[in-house]
Amino acid sequence: MKLFTKSQFILSIIFILCFSCEKPQFAFEKDSLNAIIGKFVQKASHPFIHVRLEDRHGHVIYEHNSVNQNFLPDQKIDGQTLMRIWSMSKIVTISLFLDLVEDQIVSLDDAVIEYLPEFSNLYVATDANGNSLTMVDSISKICPHELRLNTSEMTLRHLINHEAGFYYATTQNQCINSKMAEVNLPKAMNSDDLINRFAKLPLIQRPGDSHFYGTNTTILGLVSERATGKDLNELIQSRMTGPLRITGLKYNLEPDEKLLPRFSGKDDILRFANDGDFDIFGPDFPSNRPENKIFLGGEGMIASSDGYCDFLRMLMNYGELNHKQFLKPETVEEITSPQTQLDNDWGYNGYNLWVTSDTLRKLGYGDRELWQGGGYEGTEFWIDSRRGFVGVKMSQLHPIPKSGHEFYNEFRGEVYRQIFAFEEKYGKAIRF
Repeated sequence: MKLFTKSQFILSIIFILCFSCEKPQFAFEKDSLNAIIGKFVQKASHPFIHVRLEDRHGHVIYEHNSVNQNFLPDQKIDGQTLMRIWSMSKIVTISLFLDLVEDQIVSLDDAVIEYLPEFSNLYVATDANGNSLTMVDSISKICPHELRLNTSEMTLRHLINHEAGFYYATTQNQCINSKMAEVNLPKAMNSDDLINRFAKLPLIQRPGDSHFYGTNTTILGLVSERATGKDLNELIQSRMTGPLRITGLKYNLEPDEKLLPRFSGKDDILRFANDGDFDIFGPDFPSNRPENKIFLGGEGMIASSDGYCDFLRMLMNYGELNHKQFLKPETVEEITSPQTQLDNDWGYNGYNLWVTSDTLRKLGYGDRELWQGGGYEGTEFWIDSRRGFVGVKMSQLHPIPKSGHEFYNEFRGEVYRQIFAFEEKYGKAIRF
């Protein structure tokens, strides 16, 4: 039998100690996550679900999809499949706008009419006492409403914080909804036509009255166009996606590209969407055809999960992606700092980026300090800046049937159940 020398014995002990001290590496238990995705698709609450998680360096740490073959037989869906992302366009436009702020092209305290003089004589919808619709007890009862000339200054800060008074055709007030349907914003021929159509609409409140979610970010995009003399599509490409080398985040399709069908869950039954099912603007919705000339900063973009994750990683890395600094770190701090909805138990709103409270962790739906958002056709995202990863969930339907409402909570809850279990077992925070 071979005997160890003293030096060999000491080296073997050091090797054993070093090996035993090696830090355990976290990896997701994919089977349980995959099962949740499959369950919600196969019980027909979604036509498909694609989920992609990336770390701060762009490495895929989880990706899976499930497709309901009854609706999309033999359809391939992956990280490069383009989707309509609707309101997930907002944070892209806001980031572009804040890049213009950094370059002193615009300022948050500028008046909107400096760029859009067509808005000099906007009217506000009010009750008989002159109260704007958002300031009355029941907005639905003020129909018909009165119109009063707006005398309050509207600033770019009002736009970025959804306090300017623009809205969607999905409010509780059918009279004001019908006015938006009449102007039919998505049918505008160009940006000037779009501005003129907006100018015909009454505001739902005086600027600064309250936070009211609507087309404010689209107006912010139009301001960006007027301030630079370039359309929003060109601005996004030249200032953001081009320099940062982001592909799969844009406005218009190439001639050989097409989007997935639209689906509806109205009456809690999943089906192909009919004309008129999507009433956010009234009768029509934005175009992504190659010849499209209007670029809705709050609703109009398309993206792949790969491309959108790249954009999210820029925010998570405090403005940097692929060795290019797009936004200053202090600008990202401003985006994610409390701006509106400050008395909400679920968190607060930054610049149209929701930051979660500890309520999510208590309910088993996620964690605190997640930056999150979503879109009209079932797209959702979150950023975990503390651990260093981003997540995107893609689907294409509106509304989601009741049987599918809990998918995001259940899936993300399982993601964080696994993370918390690892962190508690090994006494250290995960850092991807």
